[in-house]
Amino acid sequence: MEERESRAGGFRKETVDRLLRLHFRDGRTRVNGDAQLLMAEMLKVFVREAAARAARQAQAEDLEKVDIEHVEKVLPQLLLDF
Repeated sequence: MEERESRAGGFRKETVDRLLRLHFRDGRTRVNGDAQLLMAEMLKVFVREAAARAARQAQAEDLEKVDIEHVEKVLPQLLLDF
């Protein structure tokens, strides 16, 4: 149960916190729990959408296995959509 509470949207809170802190200019910037939950939810949606688009790309190429190249092909449009 404790592990579930330490996860937000499928990502560990520490992971979300580190990702956010990568782009902070001031090291003293703090992130509250609600912001972490919101960011984790956005990450979850982004990753699921990337996986779905990569799977559709693989299907369009008549392949059964999704590879990194499929993700690379859909990534530019995915980033524009987000």
